[in-house]
Amino acid sequence: MFSAFLNSIKIKELRGRILFTAGIIILDRLAANIPCPGVDPSALKQYFSQFGQGSAEGMFMGMFDIFSGGALQQFAIATLGIMPYISASIIMQLLTPVLPSLEKLAREGDVGRQKINQYTRYLTVVICIIQGAMAALAMINPGRLGLPHPQNPLVTNPGSFFVIMTVIVLTCATMILVWFGEQITERGIGNGISLIITVNIIARMPAAMYGLYEIAVSHGTISGTRFRLVHLLILFIIFILVTAATIVLTQGQRRIPIQMAKRIVGNKMKGGTTYMPLKVNFSGVMPIIFAGAILVLPGILLRWIPFAREYAVYFQYGSTSYMIIYGIMILAFSYFWVANQFNPIQIADNLKKEGAYIPGIRPGQPTADFLDNTMTRVTLAGSIFLAALAVFPMFLYKGFKIPYNITSFFGGTSLLIMVGVLLDTLSQMESHLTMRNYDGFLKHGKVRSRRQ
Repeated sequence: MFSAFLNSIKIKELRGRILFTAGIIILDRLAANIPCPGVDPSALKQYFSQFGQGSAEGMFMGMFDIFSGGALQQFAIATLGIMPYISASIIMQLLTPVLPSLEKLAREGDVGRQKINQYTRYLTVVICIIQGAMAALAMINPGRLGLPHPQNPLVTNPGSFFVIMTVIVLTCATMILVWFGEQITERGIGNGISLIITVNIIARMPAAMYGLYEIAVSHGTISGTRFRLVHLLILFIIFILVTAATIVLTQGQRRIPIQMAKRIVGNKMKGGTTYMPLKVNFSGVMPIIFAGAILVLPGILLRWIPFAREYAVYFQYGSTSYMIIYGIMILAFSYFWVANQFNPIQIADNLKKEGAYIPGIRPGQPTADFLDNTMTRVTLAGSIFLAALAVFPMFLYKGFKIPYNITSFFGGTSLLIMVGVLLDTLSQMESHLTMRNYDGFLKHGKVRSRRQ
């Protein structure tokens, strides 16, 4: 593996792509550390320090701070990060099968995809304006989001001018990050948008490791037991096992044999037996994102209703009721995403047109029914695995009182994104190496891209 990294530096084109990607990542981290104008950094730091590790507010803010790479705690220009673009992309993906005009564009090839991408950027700007205004108003008065009031004002000159200026700054920063991601995809290595999210998540790892180090040095307690070296070793083993399970979930697939008619194309014969991979985790991290985003709202809304505040505890992040509702919603959204994105009828028609068929299954509707039933069973196993992986960090926090900034790397969205993106990036690097007759990262087998 180490020789593969050395060979990556030897190839001029690959070296240039890696250095270009590294440069963009440095700019992204700079944007996450430049505070927005008009915010008092010392008052903001003092305000975030008052959130306890066990408070619902602290976990609520920490959950969003992970994806911004620490920008939220400084209210940096990259506070919104790349997430508005991700939200816009998800909305467009959900609307494409529903709206005939978007579905028609999707079938027009590159020209149609470019138009859809342009619509996605427009929608990103709209989402940035809404989220930027909410963030600015929250800085002026955090109590509007149900958060505690700061001891000192967070904004030096609150008012309409601050809100307008903040919206413009945050929107421009997000669009620049989107452009950075597109440049990485085109001129760098890996998927740029996903890589920026991954870098922001990884940027929080040193703080998590330092927090664990502080517990060990100060002889702190976890779940009432004095923290010792053996506990650190156990956590490390658990992290390895959870990471391995995440890789299995990300790479797992059910292969459906496909028999294609043999035909000669040029000097080569094509056809024969091939496979259709049905991914175990077809929906990726989308169910976790959907469920987490929706469950944020009930807790906030119930706090605003005087006679319903007592029910807000059921939606407190990390509580037993929250974990049960969270897991059920992940199962439901997994099937929702598959039903929206996986079209067995269209796949069956395409196979029939190409003269291909599944051995033992008649073409047409029987093939569609077979694919639908198979995908339903595969999704059940994948969604249960995904729900367990998403709930596991909360279980560690609630059962063993491990701080949230540490448990967030033991599963859930963070680990799934990191594993998936890093595997995808390694797959692209391996392709460059094998094309030039270099050994890949594995002597036997290969890194399988999650896009296959």
